[in-house]
Amino acid sequence: MAYPVVSEHVLDPVPGQVFKRRRRENMPPLLPGTVYVLQVGGHYRQYPEGLVFDPGHDDVLDASSVSLVDTRVRVVEVRRTLHSVSEADEFTIGVSFSCQVTDPELVARQGVVDVTAPLRAYLAGEDELPRTAAEFRIEEINAVRESVARRMTAYTTVAPPRVAGMQVEFVGTEVYVAEDLRGWEQTLRQQRRDQELQQGKQDFETRQTQQMAELLSLGPLYAEVLHMVRDGADMADVVRRMNEATALEQSRRATTEDAAAMHARDMEKSVVDLIRVLLARPDGDAVFSEELIDVLIRLRNPAGDSGPALTAGSPKSGARPQSTVGEGRRKPYAAGDGFVREEDDLVE
Repeated sequence: MAYPVVSEHVLDPVPGQVFKRRRRENMPPLLPGTVYVLQVGGHYRQYPEGLVFDPGHDDVLDASSVSLVDTRVRVVEVRRTLHSVSEADEFTIGVSFSCQVTDPELVARQGVVDVTAPLRAYLAGEDELPRTAAEFRIEEINAVRESVARRMTAYTTVAPPRVAGMQVEFVGTEVYVAEDLRGWEQTLRQQRRDQELQQGKQDFETRQTQQMAELLSLGPLYAEVLHMVRDGADMADVVRRMNEATALEQSRRATTEDAAAMHARDMEKSVVDLIRVLLARPDGDAVFSEELIDVLIRLRNPAGDSGPALTAGSPKSGARPQSTVGEGRRKPYAAGDGFVREEDDLVE
């Protein structure tokens, strides 16, 4: 960088003229924040500040060169590379200094074109920095920052930087992250963000599913009203769908009841038909045992509900029909024992 001496120019002699004042026409333009320092003979003289530039000034006419010196305050950074605990990795530290020209003539005489050159030499004189950095791994960059800052504060206090014709003050330090480490950390950070985003989506979907399940468990009416509130559904359309759902449910119930009634009638008809077939046999009276009567009752009334009596003379609830048993065979039930003996005794 061109600081504090911005530029240097060699000037040609100005020839004398008869009956005309000499003027120098080849002076470089003066930049903002800079001053002219003229070399006149073996001396360096600053053109007086606050005066309008006069191309016929004696120093301007006699000068052999001119330097443009920047007198503004500048913050300058110099860097140094230090090895970490591993020879494969390095730390890059940056040290900032505040600089301002106090003696433009001395700066021009010394030719300080780039102030970072003496500052780099000053930074290289700190012998403790390499040992400090060698104690840490490349991943421990925050600890390195703290150690380097403490070391540079002590170093600049004991041996402050000096540049001829300038005031130089220590500002601060920075330790820069290596590009490969930066890329690795960025990759890890992006993966963590992606995982957190995916987990957040899953948690949101789970909560939403649970909420919808709870709402639907309240019934279709609540679901329809929720649809109307959230999605702005038309109330007439919601009522129409609710009426259709109610009618469909009533139709389903009616169909189920009709099917159950038809099944009951079919079962009763089957029982009656079976009894008629048994009575038509020659030994019809003998086959009506207690077990058969129980089976017929269960076939006619599977659910165990009380219904119409199977016979005209059924015994009271809980009473079991009595039979007369002879030698080696079951005899027919006696008359008046409450069981059907003829087909005409059936009660439809």
